[in-house]
Amino acid sequence: MPKPIKTIALVASPTEPAQEAKALLAARHTTAPPEEADAIVALGGDGLMLRTLHDHMDSDKPIYGMNRGSVGFLMNDYHDTDLIDRLNAAQETVIHPLRMTAQPTDGEAVEALAINEVSLLRQKHQAAKLQILIDGKERMTELVCDGVLVATPAGSTAYNLSAHGPIIPIGTPLLALTPISAFRPRRWRGALLPDDSVVEIVVNDPIERPVSVAADHQEFRRIASVSIHSDRTRSMLMLFDRDGNLEERVLREQFQF
Repeated sequence: MPKPIKTIALVASPTEPAQEAKALLAARHTTAPPEEADAIVALGGDGLMLRTLHDHMDSDKPIYGMNRGSVGFLMNDYHDTDLIDRLNAAQETVIHPLRMTAQPTDGEAVEALAINEVSLLRQKHQAAKLQILIDGKERMTELVCDGVLVATPAGSTAYNLSAHGPIIPIGTPLLALTPISAFRPRRWRGALLPDDSVVEIVVNDPIERPVSVAADHQEFRRIASVSIHSDRTRSMLMLFDRDGNLEERVLREQFQF
């Protein structure tokens, strides 16, 4: 059985609602630094949750978010009572990030991890021209577009969904490859790929048509190529109330209009 949660670490966004919630919960519960606590409670919105997951990746600390922000798709509803009971009754969800290796047009390769998605975007008024390879095999010689992204199941309801990509249920061994405003081929809507795929995107004419790449909140500009794969050696543990777990949230999202 999992170790019972008794002590918590509190992290909060700088907004007034989040800071007020942090002060209230700190007065009611035994708190500790993240490295000493049994669980981390994040108070804010999805942006704070993503930063908390990045900050404590590989710590083996379960992270439980409560929404003190706006959308809060990755957060539980906020209640200031029965927190320890909720933590111990919560359902665990394991998240694996994407590992991105980008080669700039000048300089050394850079790496970053993404929990939601890795997205490439044109930097100028001209559309990007991208070559797409899957596991070393060319699948598209040239995609003319504003950009393209690779999303995890956890990130499939974020930028991917806004770009008309598919929603992927949590736990499904798939990645979404989704174009952003594709111009040629105009009707290409993207692809679902096995999560052990290696996606390589080569920028055609990277000097005249520069492209940037972002892995969640980390951005790199003027890149020549990007390699993306799911990193199964890295994992994060999220906690959700059983009546609003991430699987249920993904399912509900598919019936909203």
